[in-house]
Amino acid sequence: MITDHVLFIDGEAIVIDKPAGLPVDPPRDGALSLENHLQSLTFGFQRWPQAVHRLDRDTSGCLLLSRNPKAHKRFQRAFEAGLVAKRYLAVLDAIPAGTEGLIDLALSKISSEAEGWRMIGDPEGRPSRTHWRLVRIEGGQALVEFTPETGRTHQIRVHAAEGLGAPVAGDPVYGRKGPHGMLLHAAALTVPREGKPDVTAQAPLPERFVAAGFGPVALAEPGDG
Repeated sequence: MITDHVLFIDGEAIVIDKPAGLPVDPPRDGALSLENHLQSLTFGFQRWPQAVHRLDRDTSGCLLLSRNPKAHKRFQRAFEAGLVAKRYLAVLDAIPAGTEGLIDLALSKISSEAEGWRMIGDPEGRPSRTHWRLVRIEGGQALVEFTPETGRTHQIRVHAAEGLGAPVAGDPVYGRKGPHGMLLHAAALTVPREGKPDVTAQAPLPERFVAAGFGPVALAEPGDG
Protein backbone atom coordinates (compact mmCIF):
# COMPACT_ATOMS: atom_id res chain seq x y z
CA MET A 1 0.00 0.00 0.00
CA ILE A 2 1.18 3.51 -0.78
CA THR A 3 0.51 4.50 2.85
CA ASP A 4 3.40 2.23 3.83
CA HIS A 5 5.71 4.53 1.82
CA VAL A 6 5.13 7.70 3.88
CA LEU A 7 8.43 9.16 5.12
CA PHE A 8 7.16 12.49 6.54
CA ILE A 9 3.77 13.94 7.35
CA ASP A 10 2.39 17.04 9.07
CA GLY A 11 -0.46 19.45 8.44
CA GLU A 12 1.13 20.91 5.28
CA ALA A 13 3.22 18.20 3.70
CA ILE A 14 3.63 14.53 3.00
CA VAL A 15 6.81 12.99 1.61
CA ILE A 16 6.47 9.51 0.16
CA ASP A 17 9.07 7.04 -1.05
CA LYS A 18 7.68 6.72 -4.57
CA PRO A 19 8.17 3.23 -5.96
CA ALA A 20 9.98 2.81 -9.26
CA GLY A 21 7.50 2.18 -12.06
CA LEU A 22 4.77 4.41 -10.60
CA PRO A 23 4.26 7.54 -12.73
CA VAL A 24 3.35 10.76 -10.96
CA ASP A 25 0.93 11.84 -13.71
CA PRO A 26 -1.52 9.54 -15.52
CA PRO A 27 0.37 8.00 -18.48
CA ARG A 28 -0.92 7.59 -22.00
CA ASP A 29 -0.77 3.80 -21.69
CA GLY A 30 -3.52 3.90 -19.08
CA ALA A 31 -1.38 2.41 -16.31
CA LEU A 32 -1.99 3.29 -12.67
CA SER A 33 -0.34 6.47 -11.44
CA LEU A 34 0.10 8.34 -8.18
CA GLU A 35 -3.29 9.95 -8.86
CA ASN A 36 -4.93 6.58 -8.20
CA HIS A 37 -3.47 6.56 -4.67
CA LEU A 38 -4.12 10.15 -3.56
CA GLN A 39 -7.41 9.40 -1.80
CA SER A 40 -5.62 6.93 0.50
CA LEU A 41 -3.10 9.66 1.41
CA THR A 42 -5.63 12.13 2.86
CA PHE A 43 -5.10 10.93 6.47
CA GLY A 44 -8.28 12.57 7.74
CA PHE A 45 -8.22 15.62 5.45
CA GLN A 46 -11.03 16.09 2.95
CA ARG A 47 -8.70 17.56 0.35
CA TRP A 48 -6.50 15.15 -1.59
CA PRO A 49 -2.76 15.93 -1.47
CA GLN A 50 -1.06 17.22 -4.61
CA ALA A 51 2.41 16.49 -5.98
CA VAL A 52 4.63 19.59 -5.79
CA HIS A 53 7.31 18.31 -8.17
CA ARG A 54 7.92 15.31 -10.40
CA LEU A 55 10.07 12.19 -10.46
CA ASP A 56 10.46 10.12 -13.59
CA ARG A 57 8.33 6.98 -13.76
CA ASP A 58 11.28 4.64 -13.17
CA THR A 59 12.96 6.84 -10.53
CA SER A 60 12.17 5.95 -6.92
CA GLY A 61 12.44 7.98 -3.76
CA CYS A 62 11.44 11.21 -2.02
CA LEU A 63 8.41 12.94 -3.53
CA LEU A 64 6.81 15.95 -1.84
CA LEU A 65 3.02 16.31 -1.71
CA SER A 66 1.22 19.38 -0.38
CA ARG A 67 -1.90 19.12 1.76
CA ASN A 68 -3.46 22.53 1.03
CA PRO A 69 -3.23 25.16 -1.73
CA LYS A 70 -1.32 27.76 0.33
CA ALA A 71 1.36 25.24 1.26
CA HIS A 72 1.50 24.09 -2.35
CA LYS A 73 2.31 27.60 -3.57
CA ARG A 74 4.96 28.10 -0.88
CA PHE A 75 6.62 24.79 -1.71
CA GLN A 76 6.59 25.57 -5.42
CA ARG A 77 8.26 28.92 -4.75
CA ALA A 78 10.94 27.15 -2.71
CA PHE A 79 11.66 24.82 -5.64
CA GLU A 80 11.70 27.70 -8.13
CA ALA A 81 14.07 29.71 -5.91
CA GLY A 82 16.51 26.80 -5.65
CA LEU A 83 16.03 26.52 -1.88
CA VAL A 84 15.19 22.81 -1.86
CA ALA A 85 18.10 20.43 -1.14
CA LYS A 86 17.88 17.15 -3.09
CA ARG A 87 20.23 14.19 -3.14
CA TYR A 88 20.08 11.31 -5.57
CA LEU A 89 21.93 8.03 -5.78
CA ALA A 90 22.57 6.34 -9.11
CA VAL A 91 24.48 3.33 -10.34
CA LEU A 92 26.33 4.28 -13.52
CA ASP A 93 27.26 1.87 -16.29
CA ALA A 94 30.85 3.17 -16.41
CA ILE A 95 33.43 4.65 -14.06
CA PRO A 96 33.55 8.46 -14.25
CA ALA A 97 36.88 10.24 -14.35
CA GLY A 98 37.76 11.73 -10.95
CA THR A 99 35.92 11.47 -7.67
CA GLU A 100 33.73 14.59 -7.60
CA GLY A 101 32.86 17.70 -9.54
CA LEU A 102 30.24 19.97 -11.04
CA ILE A 103 28.44 19.23 -14.30
CA ASP A 104 27.46 22.54 -15.91
CA LEU A 105 25.57 21.49 -19.04
CA ALA A 106 22.55 23.37 -20.39
CA LEU A 107 19.69 21.18 -21.63
CA SER A 108 17.16 21.34 -24.44
CA LYS A 109 14.31 19.08 -25.50
CA ILE A 110 14.30 17.47 -28.94
CA SER A 111 11.71 15.21 -30.51
CA SER A 112 11.19 13.15 -33.62
CA GLU A 113 8.32 11.04 -34.86
CA ALA A 114 10.55 7.96 -34.95
CA GLU A 115 12.23 8.20 -31.54
CA GLY A 116 9.88 10.42 -29.52
CA TRP A 117 11.33 13.10 -27.27
CA ARG A 118 14.45 13.34 -25.15
CA MET A 119 16.73 15.92 -23.55
CA ILE A 120 20.19 16.78 -24.86
CA GLY A 121 23.10 18.97 -23.85
CA ASP A 122 22.78 22.26 -25.73
CA PRO A 123 24.72 25.50 -25.14
CA GLU A 124 21.55 27.39 -26.07
CA GLY A 125 19.39 25.37 -23.66
CA ARG A 126 18.26 26.05 -20.10
CA PRO A 127 21.07 26.33 -17.54
CA SER A 128 21.49 23.07 -15.63
CA ARG A 129 24.00 22.31 -12.88
CA THR A 130 24.61 19.12 -10.90
CA HIS A 131 27.26 18.36 -8.28
CA TRP A 132 28.44 14.75 -8.14
CA ARG A 133 30.52 12.57 -5.83
CA LEU A 134 31.82 9.04 -6.36
CA VAL A 135 30.64 6.76 -3.55
CA ARG A 136 31.72 3.25 -4.55
CA ILE A 137 33.00 1.18 -7.46
CA GLU A 138 31.90 -2.40 -8.06
CA GLY A 139 33.28 -4.08 -11.16
CA GLY A 140 32.64 -1.82 -14.12
CA GLN A 141 29.92 0.21 -12.42
CA ALA A 142 29.96 3.16 -10.01
CA LEU A 143 27.59 4.34 -7.31
CA VAL A 144 27.44 8.13 -7.51
CA GLU A 145 25.69 10.74 -5.38
CA PHE A 146 24.18 13.65 -7.30
CA THR A 147 23.13 16.99 -5.82
CA PRO A 148 21.34 19.11 -8.44
CA GLU A 149 21.24 22.90 -8.23
CA THR A 150 18.52 23.07 -10.88
CA GLY A 151 15.58 20.80 -11.59
CA ARG A 152 15.36 20.23 -15.32
CA THR A 153 13.58 17.27 -16.87
CA HIS A 154 15.89 14.22 -17.01
CA GLN A 155 18.72 16.42 -15.69
CA ILE A 156 20.66 13.77 -13.79
CA ARG A 157 20.18 11.16 -16.50
CA VAL A 158 21.57 13.44 -19.22
CA HIS A 159 24.31 14.87 -17.02
CA ALA A 160 25.46 11.34 -16.19
CA ALA A 161 25.39 10.19 -19.81
CA GLU A 162 26.79 13.31 -21.49
CA GLY A 163 28.58 15.12 -18.68
CA LEU A 164 30.30 12.09 -17.16
CA GLY A 165 30.18 9.72 -20.13
CA ALA A 166 28.56 7.15 -17.83
CA PRO A 167 24.80 6.68 -18.24
CA VAL A 168 22.57 5.55 -15.39
CA ALA A 169 22.39 1.77 -15.36
CA GLY A 170 19.13 0.52 -16.82
CA ASP A 171 18.25 3.86 -18.44
CA PRO A 172 16.40 2.88 -21.64
CA VAL A 173 16.65 6.38 -23.17
CA TYR A 174 20.18 7.62 -22.45
CA GLY A 175 21.86 4.28 -21.81
CA ARG A 176 20.69 0.70 -22.05
CA LYS A 177 18.08 -1.42 -20.32
CA GLY A 178 19.27 -3.63 -17.49
CA PRO A 179 18.00 -6.54 -15.39
CA HIS A 180 17.31 -4.38 -12.33
CA GLY A 181 15.47 -1.50 -14.00
CA MET A 182 16.75 2.07 -13.93
CA LEU A 183 19.04 2.55 -10.92
CA LEU A 184 18.22 6.15 -9.99
CA HIS A 185 16.85 6.99 -6.55
CA ALA A 186 15.85 10.29 -4.90
CA ALA A 187 17.51 9.50 -1.58
CA ALA A 188 16.93 12.67 0.43
CA LEU A 189 14.91 15.87 0.38
CA THR A 190 14.87 19.00 2.55
CA VAL A 191 12.39 21.82 2.01
CA PRO A 192 12.86 24.94 4.18
CA ARG A 193 9.82 26.62 5.74
CA GLU A 194 9.81 30.07 7.28
CA GLY A 195 8.88 29.89 10.94
CA LYS A 196 8.49 26.11 10.90
CA PRO A 197 10.82 23.10 10.94
CA ASP A 198 12.08 21.97 7.55
CA VAL A 199 10.28 19.25 5.68
CA THR A 200 12.97 16.59 5.57
CA ALA A 201 13.05 12.94 4.58
CA GLN A 202 15.42 10.18 3.57
CA ALA A 203 14.32 7.21 1.48
CA PRO A 204 16.16 3.91 2.08
CA LEU A 205 18.11 2.39 -0.77
CA PRO A 206 15.75 0.22 -2.83
CA GLU A 207 16.13 -3.52 -3.10
CA ARG A 208 17.00 -3.25 -6.79
CA PHE A 209 20.25 -1.46 -5.86
CA VAL A 210 21.12 -4.25 -3.43
CA ALA A 211 20.36 -6.83 -6.11
CA ALA A 212 22.76 -4.98 -8.43
CA GLY A 213 25.55 -5.30 -5.85
CA PHE A 214 25.28 -1.92 -4.13
CA GLY A 215 24.12 -2.18 -0.54
CA PRO A 216 23.07 0.59 1.86
CA VAL A 217 25.28 3.69 2.10
CA ALA A 218 25.50 6.50 4.62
CA LEU A 219 24.53 9.95 3.33
CA ALA A 220 25.19 13.38 4.75
CA GLU A 221 22.09 15.29 5.68
CA PRO A 222 20.73 17.19 2.65
CA GLY A 223 21.99 20.74 2.72
CA ASP A 224 25.23 19.81 4.50
CA GLY A 225 28.56 20.79 2.98
